[in-house]
Amino acid sequence: MINSVAGGGTLVSFPALIWLGLNSVTANATSTVAIWPGSLGGMWGFRRELRASDRRMLALTAPSLIGGITGAVLLQYTPTHLFDRLAPWLILFATVLFMLQAPVQRMLKTPAAGARHDSTTWLMGAMAFQFVVALYGGYFGAGIGIMMLAALAILGLSDILQMNALKNFFALCINGVAAAYFVWARMVYWPDVLVMAAGAIIGGYGGAGAARRVGPAIVRRVVIAIGFIMALSLFLKL
Repeated sequence: MINSVAGGGTLVSFPALIWLGLNSVTANATSTVAIWPGSLGGMWGFRRELRASDRRMLALTAPSLIGGITGAVLLQYTPTHLFDRLAPWLILFATVLFMLQAPVQRMLKTPAAGARHDSTTWLMGAMAFQFVVALYGGYFGAGIGIMMLAALAILGLSDILQMNALKNFFALCINGVAAAYFVWARMVYWPDVLVMAAGAIIGGYGGAGAARRVGPAIVRRVVIAIGFIMALSLFLKL
């Protein structure tokens, strides 16, 4: 549900798998595969907002796929002890970026809504930005939702529900290719995947309705709180 509402669901599932005894690389790959079906439920739950989105945003699908598979390959070749040290910092970075997205957007002088899509330069810049986000997402599933919401805000979007719709669609692409690679590379612990995937689908669909009820301000506060709590938990655990 958290993943569907505003991103950050893997900030719960990833530490949970570590606490259950998996090493950090296996936990990350397992969490990515298990949570991926939730993107389907989340995308369907936000289908109304997705249909209302600017069609040009679909150009970000290509860098999402390319970045996702590249990040997954990089994860496979990262030593576990190094990933142990990186994990809490990556979560903390994503959380702070989401918290500071408004001042960052002003600093970058992002064009106002309605004028932001009027140039080829904007589109190319948006695709490059999304590739970086997808690279992060394929490499480290935890926090990908926060990263994409922050990126979409910096690109000029302001409607949190529409941003969630796009975030769920791009997460479907990024995590889909990454999950396929993790399965192919035998990096996944299947007993945990099957249980978590069922919960991810149910929560992903139900979370869309929850987002509409609680409003954007509460959604943002929940995501920020989860990010800091999980970063702290990993600093203490790993």
